[in-house]
Amino acid sequence: MIRLGVVGHSGYAELPGVMQTLGELARGLELRLYFEPELHATAGHGELLEHPTQIDALLTLGGDGTLLRGARLLDLRPVPILGVNLGRLGFLTCCPADELPMALMRFARGDYTPESRMVIDARVTDAGGKERCRWFALNDVVLHKGGFARVVSVRVAANGEPIAVYGADGVVLSTPTGSTAYSLSAGGPVVFPTLDTILVTPISAHTLAIRPVILPASAVVTLQAEDNPEELLVTIDGQVGTSFTLGETLTVRKGEGAVIIARFPGASFFSTLRRKLAWGGLPERDETPRP
Repeated sequence: MIRLGVVGHSGYAELPGVMQTLGELARGLELRLYFEPELHATAGHGELLEHPTQIDALLTLGGDGTLLRGARLLDLRPVPILGVNLGRLGFLTCCPADELPMALMRFARGDYTPESRMVIDARVTDAGGKERCRWFALNDVVLHKGGFARVVSVRVAANGEPIAVYGADGVVLSTPTGSTAYSLSAGGPVVFPTLDTILVTPISAHTLAIRPVILPASAVVTLQAEDNPEELLVTIDGQVGTSFTLGETLTVRKGEGAVIIARFPGASFFSTLRRKLAWGGLPERDETPRP
């Protein structure tokens, strides 16, 4: 019996139907379902998910944001995440909703590859060196301006050595998994997701001399605001965060532990790039066999 946690995004119209299908499949596949509180009341079956120690695996129903939220819920426990996409892109997910029955069958019999994904540990300390916030991120940590239209100055260092003062709208610190998210939109490189690196990508840099940097996973990266009277923001995976003021320090390093994402044989990273991001040209052209 597999104890399967379930989290989902109620904003998708397909969610009730998918949950009904899940309930119909669970008994035959020997799945014991644990629903997060937001879903448990409407599921009509299963048990309440109150702590990650209750489950052996996690099913996320939504998009990439739902999977990222599910990863935080696990609190770095080595539990595989099976992401089912109910949205448009779903880059981190393994299959669309109409493939849920086959995906669950393969998952239940162990016919999948558990991919270990690096996370980054982010901490904000005040001017006196006291830690006031801490998180881990699967995708990225972003230091950015609020609602004002001006360039901000951020001093970036690695292992105590200055890299540069970035004049930009902000700075993205991402994992390889996050290299295809906000960092990519800001002009950062695509990095194979199972590597261990930290990417530093400026957002709309104000000078041509500033370019993205790829650092080893052993690097400890620090960011400090310079002469910015307005309040900045720190955002974790685009979902949670805090304010950031002059005199404070944002420190980012490789996190302890990892997030495990379930992948099925035949679904490679580059095929996903071609299919979902039109990598290298039109997917239809690239996937058509040559005579």
